[in-house]
Amino acid sequence: MQEDKPGDGSAAADPKDGPETPWAEQRRAIQESYGAGPGKARWRVGIGTGANDTEFLYEEGVLLVRQEYFDEVRDILVQLGLFPSEDDQAAERRAADAEGRAERQWVEPVLAGLRLVRLSSERDYDTIDVLEAVTKGGRPSVDGRAAVQISGAGRDSAALNHVVPLCGNGAGCPATEPEPVPAVSSPYPGYTPDRGAGDGVKIVVVDTGFDAASPARSQWLEGVSGDPDYAQIGDTLNKYAGHGTFIAGLIRCVAPRAEVYVRGVLNFGGSALESDLVQALDAVLNEDFPDIISMSAGTHAYDATGLLSFRVFDELRLSHHKGVALIVAAGNDASRKPFWPAASPFSVSVGALATSWQGRAPFSNFGGWVDVYAPGQDLVNAFPVGSYEYHEPPNVVPGQPPRVERFYGMARWSGTSFSTPIVAGLVAARMTRTGENGRDAAAALIKEGQLNAQPGVGAVVLPD
Repeated sequence: MQEDKPGDGSAAADPKDGPETPWAEQRRAIQESYGAGPGKARWRVGIGTGANDTEFLYEEGVLLVRQEYFDEVRDILVQLGLFPSEDDQAAERRAADAEGRAERQWVEPVLAGLRLVRLSSERDYDTIDVLEAVTKGGRPSVDGRAAVQISGAGRDSAALNHVVPLCGNGAGCPATEPEPVPAVSSPYPGYTPDRGAGDGVKIVVVDTGFDAASPARSQWLEGVSGDPDYAQIGDTLNKYAGHGTFIAGLIRCVAPRAEVYVRGVLNFGGSALESDLVQALDAVLNEDFPDIISMSAGTHAYDATGLLSFRVFDELRLSHHKGVALIVAAGNDASRKPFWPAASPFSVSVGALATSWQGRAPFSNFGGWVDVYAPGQDLVNAFPVGSYEYHEPPNVVPGQPPRVERFYGMARWSGTSFSTPIVAGLVAARMTRTGENGRDAAAALIKEGQLNAQPGVGAVVLPD
């Protein structure tokens, strides 16, 4: 049994009153961001599946539609009264011109081969019921009445527009909140002895942005650049501040000569709509020319085949950029359920090892769809300077002021978010040694990891 829950902030109490679980607080933060951001969103929740029972979050009143199915899907939506006919659109244009206002955009391009279609906001319907009718056929309820029988356009014709967070189960990531360590602390894992590792390789990190002041404190970040960190406002470090900076630091400790750029994309409560995320990835291919893309974000999905936008992105964009490796975090739900886009055949999915580097970290997702595991628990690396107010249990206790800590440039943090850049750095180091392209080097590294597989875990790669 499933139910939808509105994205109105009701999933968790105010953090200062003490959210019941970290996931409840993470959901609240994302909901709050989308309340002021791109639009209304709804949770898809599984009943009786545990404390972290959210399956995914999606944008309400929106469908993603493959270009080749657009006319058929549009006709179905017109029949349901959820999309204007050509005559209605012409009338709307005339009214907008007469009133001097902008016309509503019912259809927006996402990528070549994919469109975003907005449904009527004046009717009462369930977006998932409409999607089921569009793809499989049926009699969805609109305004409380069953519609006429619809013939579906096909399972791969349309999909929901999911919210893709920093590697949580419909909620945020990482697995823990950051902990301060002394400014003089050494990175962990430490510097590779191969000081030329990564030479000639470009890695683009798709994340929250980069703290431009960090290279002056952490010499291994010298030359790294990126978009500003949206969560870092002066001396205040908001939720997920430093995420992209920490990731860049991990890459540089493994591949010190790699060129690293951090894109600020996951800016709504540490998340992005999948339609916006694939557009950002497309821009990375078109403008940054990477060898490797490292992305610590993902979600469970409504359809068993994953995220439609990423399938189209691979078919029409990524697969045409020879040799580019997309390396993605496997997520922190301690679940074997596929997590997307990590579970996609075109990505390298990375799980996390425990602190000892023996055994899987307790939070890491797992299963046959996870390609390789790397250290991801209690890692230490660069972090912005500033004050951080904690939001999640056990750092928030009901009836007590929230915990606040001062950071001085280094932090300890856990999550598959951080095992992922270690693998990206190892792929870059291999590229320097062998001359392979990113995709071939990633495949070879996974084969090495399979030779070092740990029982009950899977393929394992470790930094020097």
